[in-house]
Amino acid sequence: MLDEIEAGHVSTVIVKDLSRFGRNSALTGMYTNITFAKYGVRFIAINDNYDTIDPNSIDNDFAGIKNWFNEFYARDTSRKIRAVNKAKGERGEPLAVNPPYGYKKDPDNPRTWIVDEEAAQVVKRIFTLCMEGCGPVQIAKALENDKVLNPTAYHQREGRNTSHQTPEKPYRWNVRTIAVMLQRKEYIGCTVNFKTYTNSIWDKTQRLNPEENQLVFYNTHPAIVSQEVFDKVQELREKRVRRTRTGRTSLFSGILYCNECKQRMYFCSSNVPEKYPDYFVCSTHRKDREKCNGCYIKTAVLEQLVLEHIRLVLQYVAYHENYFRSVMEEELKLESEGTIRTSQKRLSKAEKRLSELDRLFIRIYEDNVSGRISDERFTLMSKTYEDEQSELKKQIQSLRVEIDQQGQQMDNLDRFIQMASKYVDLQQLTPYALRELVKGIYLEKIADQSDKRKVNIKIHYDFVGYIPLDKLMGSDSK
Repeated sequence: MLDEIEAGHVSTVIVKDLSRFGRNSALTGMYTNITFAKYGVRFIAINDNYDTIDPNSIDNDFAGIKNWFNEFYARDTSRKIRAVNKAKGERGEPLAVNPPYGYKKDPDNPRTWIVDEEAAQVVKRIFTLCMEGCGPVQIAKALENDKVLNPTAYHQREGRNTSHQTPEKPYRWNVRTIAVMLQRKEYIGCTVNFKTYTNSIWDKTQRLNPEENQLVFYNTHPAIVSQEVFDKVQELREKRVRRTRTGRTSLFSGILYCNECKQRMYFCSSNVPEKYPDYFVCSTHRKDREKCNGCYIKTAVLEQLVLEHIRLVLQYVAYHENYFRSVMEEELKLESEGTIRTSQKRLSKAEKRLSELDRLFIRIYEDNVSGRISDERFTLMSKTYEDEQSELKKQIQSLRVEIDQQGQQMDNLDRFIQMASKYVDLQQLTPYALRELVKGIYLEKIADQSDKRKVNIKIHYDFVGYIPLDKLMGSDSK
């Protein structure tokens, strides 16, 4: 309408009342008093007896007050809706209008979600491909090649409401969509509320809410992905690896580290693997040889060493589970007690500093009001304190999670033994099996007088950490 007015195609604008034209009092007043007058447009609000052709009308004088009341009504309605949504969200009811891809509303109870079996299989495949080392780009290409409908096309085929138009290419998956799906806690049976927020009723832009301001409710609907797989995928997403110029990557990329400098090892490959085999080299040593002596290992040798180690562990767990459990319980207990003591000290120190910062902030505020500190100095100091508080809050949250995890070490041992039973007959190392069993591999260089390169591997298994295989094997299978 404004475009038509500015083009000179409109002489009169007629509305039922002022609230139908707008509830933002500032904008409504600007259009009726300035814009319409500038372009010679007559404005009529029938029920409010408002007509700009008669500037001396008393009803026109009250238009500003009516606009304010209209805005107040909109704000009051918005406030009530927000209060209702806040109460629903705090009760654990999902605030999303439509369930995420993989779920659908229960016909008997629209407030609950049930698994959409066809879409759930695609979700499981996406997580499986990620566990096998594929990134969002590779996953999107695989789904497109297999002609799997993207979420919008699938929902429209099923007759469900979507916020997007019909896609021109129904099999084209957006890489961003894949990345978001891999992070959604809804797939492990959680309801996550207050993920976004808006600044005001006039600004409809959805902004991401910090995780500490979100509410997560567990076991509210059936899970599509297990907690273990979901956690592994989050770790893998944090350790993203780039493919080499040859387009190849290794199943050890992202989980292989140099034991000396604790930094990642680079995967290197050539276009002639028969002549120049693939290998890993310490990233620190490659950048600066003086900082780290560095490790080097061929990929084929590494795969053989890791497979042998994993098979020995799996077979020992299968045939000597009771002794394995007793040894690992002792190891984990010693490790967790030391870690918990250290984490609790750090937590106490961080909480004490956080309280101290609150007192310091009050003090500099009082000094600023009394004039002992200038506004510029106050702004600088308060910004420094706020940044430190933000970092401390993150550190405190991380330490509390770490303490809780250390308290669950015995449960983690059971989970590892249960996982090991799945791979007791493992003959070939697959990316999925490796990432499900192993959290990290550390390569250490063995001092040797000969010219041959000798290395040793230390495997950090998921849930249990390092397994003292030498100690277990030396027990003579008690």
